[in-house]
Amino acid sequence: MDDTSVKTAVKEAYGRIAQGQNGCGCDCGGGSTSAEETARSIGYSDRELDQAPAGANLGLGCGNPTAITDLQPGERVLDLGSGAGFDCFLAADAVGATGRVIGVDMTPAMIDKARHNADRGGYRQVEFRLGEIEDLPVTDGSIDAVISNCVINLAPDKERVFREAQRVLRPGGRMMVADIVLTGDLPEDVRNSETAYVDCVAGAAPRQEYLATIKAAGFQEIEIMNTAGDPGAKGDQHSGSLPIASITIRAVKPRP
Repeated sequence: MDDTSVKTAVKEAYGRIAQGQNGCGCDCGGGSTSAEETARSIGYSDRELDQAPAGANLGLGCGNPTAITDLQPGERVLDLGSGAGFDCFLAADAVGATGRVIGVDMTPAMIDKARHNADRGGYRQVEFRLGEIEDLPVTDGSIDAVISNCVINLAPDKERVFREAQRVLRPGGRMMVADIVLTGDLPEDVRNSETAYVDCVAGAAPRQEYLATIKAAGFQEIEIMNTAGDPGAKGDQHSGSLPIASITIRAVKPRP
């Protein structure tokens, strides 16, 4: 699959999810598990589930990046691949009315859904921008914290994503990412599967390569906060267990 085909497949799949149609995504292995149950299993509390607007949690993540952000009132936060806005709303509650949260997503239907959720929840300090995480519509050095949840694995050019995160962060700003990485080699049929790509499997990078890409983008103090076998890696459309894991990483943009 070339980059254009990958982005088209991802955009179409997540557009269907946003519209409530039959679709799949990074929670495909969950079967009949509800979005709330999926969120609890990857680290969200009942309080967090209750405070976000209904419909914001689609159960598509693989971790809880907001749990390690230590966000402060008045800070500016950017969510890469913000979906229906779940993590943005949790971040907004942390930064308060004096803060700002920006969500970027390349799927128009997701942006529409997120904006609707923001209006319904009264989140005036949250905005959603249509764009790609490889080319962020955000000003240089304007962000205190970048978060992302199970999205960067879907980007064909991960190095460019991390360089963009580096660009928009202020010196001393931090990045918190939950994502899927490989712990071994994928079978060829899975590696070349469009469905497996949309399911956050085929596009995942090997763990050490992923960490090296973050370092190459200029980040320092790279710390693995959590690693777990991914519950979506078994069965379903792929037979057997796949060598993937969810990983949560914290990194910092150095000061001059």
